[in-house]
Amino acid sequence: MDWFTAPELWLGRLLLQRSLAALYLVAFLGAALQFRALIGERGMLPVPRFVERVPFHRAPSVFHRHYSDRFFAGWAWAGCAVSAALVAGLDSLLPLWAGMALWLVPWAMYLSIVNVGQTWYGFGWESLLLETGFLAVFLGNDEVAPPVVVLFLLRWVLFRVEFGAGLIKMRGDACWRKLTCLDHHHETQPMPGPLSWFFHHLPKPLHRVEVAANHVTQLVVPFLLFAPQPVATAAASLMILTQLWLVLSGNFAWLNWLTIVLALSAVDFGGAAPKTPGAPLWYTVVVLAVAVLVLALSCRPVRNMLSRRQVMNRSFDPLHLVNTYGAFGSVSRVRYEVVVEGTADDVPHEEARWREYEFRGKPGDPRRWPRQFAPYHLRLDWLMWFAALSPAYAGSWFGALLERLLENDRDTLRLLRRSPFPADAPPRFVRARLFRYRYTTWRELRETGACWERTYVREFMPPTRLAGAPAREP
Repeated sequence: MDWFTAPELWLGRLLLQRSLAALYLVAFLGAALQFRALIGERGMLPVPRFVERVPFHRAPSVFHRHYSDRFFAGWAWAGCAVSAALVAGLDSLLPLWAGMALWLVPWAMYLSIVNVGQTWYGFGWESLLLETGFLAVFLGNDEVAPPVVVLFLLRWVLFRVEFGAGLIKMRGDACWRKLTCLDHHHETQPMPGPLSWFFHHLPKPLHRVEVAANHVTQLVVPFLLFAPQPVATAAASLMILTQLWLVLSGNFAWLNWLTIVLALSAVDFGGAAPKTPGAPLWYTVVVLAVAVLVLALSCRPVRNMLSRRQVMNRSFDPLHLVNTYGAFGSVSRVRYEVVVEGTADDVPHEEARWREYEFRGKPGDPRRWPRQFAPYHLRLDWLMWFAALSPAYAGSWFGALLERLLENDRDTLRLLRRSPFPADAPPRFVRARLFRYRYTTWRELRETGACWERTYVREFMPPTRLAGAPAREP
């Protein structure tokens, strides 16, 4: 059936599959290295407590059946191994059905993690990885040419990512309509990168051009993904360039990289296509059945996307098969940061020697330049940005974070860049204070060497100590 496959898109499929496997590897690696402090048995939001109150049908996961930190670690590292095998192309060495089964493994394994990850895994790119990973199961391998139906389903995902983000901007903050959002965004985004300071200081007319180009890319270009070649390739290429611009300007975990991966489904790289046998009947039937399922599940995301009350990053089924996406419907004008400090002094007055904890990615020391971490996801750093927006975002976990710092908990300290206290001498008190941060000017940067200037705003959390710890009189 010539209509069912597109042999000329074989290279796009190959690059898509290997790149997606690499992002799976990054996701599983992050889970393996960060889970103990976040959702482990002694984590801030423990999995055992979660599965006690949330039934399996609402959040399907292997961890409903059994959980221990050792089991989770084995699960995450096994996910790394499977992902690495897919990066190496093991699926191409297997029969078609076995290659599909191999691609199903990381999807099911990561689904089990996301569904118990709670706030730490509440980001849109988690669902995006799962939705893309599910469709990748049906892309086939060297035994069959790329199926047109699956490639179009992947473009449908990309369409919803881009068009949904464009709509939420136009309906949200007025600065998107006035073309002024990027006057603030590079400074106030969740986790700036090493070039974000320079992006912020671009001329304001160029910021207007950036916003206008973004609107075109997200509100017009997505429709061209379904046009004949070479129009679809041109549309996908423009999206890839836009995403690379975003990669340079900030740290958004694997969101931008996964969007690039999705765009590969529409790129025709040209060249001779390898000869492959026709698609077997069973494979055709399975792919068409999946297409019907995806289209049926798309009804609610489409209704949400077209609604005046559009919400961002919502999954409508526990398997995360078809989701709705969007980002930065509103842009903060001022950047706030929560600075966590501890003291070994017996009395936590202002004259005590308070020492600051340094996080890996979020701004802290004004002289420390931001680093590039994406596509790796620093989950605690991201949630600290939300906490600075409103204490309500941190209500479920921030107290537990301070408690772990008072204990010098090894797993929690591993999430940080540096603790100011030795392992055998934890602080007696910790506190959190809210600061306003702004980028320095070119002149300030030359004079001080600092990329940030910060001003104390208010107390975020008063000095606290472990329950039962004796307080000493001065």
